[in-house]
Amino acid sequence: MRIDPIRSMTAAAAMALGLLQGCANVNIQDYASERPALDLRTYFNGPIEAWGMFQDRSGKVVKRFKVNIEAKWDGDTGTLNERFAYSDGTTQQRVWTIRRESASRYVGTAADVVGTAIGEAAGNALRWRYVMALPVEGKVYNVDFDDWMFLVDDRVMLNRSEMSKFGFRLGEVTLSFTKR
Repeated sequence: MRIDPIRSMTAAAAMALGLLQGCANVNIQDYASERPALDLRTYFNGPIEAWGMFQDRSGKVVKRFKVNIEAKWDGDTGTLNERFAYSDGTTQQRVWTIRRESASRYVGTAADVVGTAIGEAAGNALRWRYVMALPVEGKVYNVDFDDWMFLVDDRVMLNRSEMSKFGFRLGEVTLSFTKR
């Protein structure tokens, strides 16, 4: 049996396009009626602990971590001081400054974020998109993050983040937040 390379490439391109379109179908408004309603000023206020892991594109867990967060708000401006402790013994600190622009829109900055992070909220969900400068083996790569956070109750929030570069999936970060 002879395989037609043009048909094979066309079929592969169609499958890839279908996968990309499938990812683009999730809209923050799909969660507008979900409860409890997420207000970042309420949830990210005070001490919070989080546990997470990074998986590479094959799904292998590459690194686990714990985060201690001290969060506070002054009006519509919040500060999240995050202290990471990784499974390989390394540590990291990230300080986010987040500003609430409306009931459904947030913007944020941090030292390792390129430009401004944009957040859209609806119901119990927040979609947080940004570019992060990630150091890897002596080089720094700008990586796209697409975070989805879901408030479970007044203490627990789950976070799933896809990492990509030039549209190619690099891996995923999963976090579970718990308010103390």
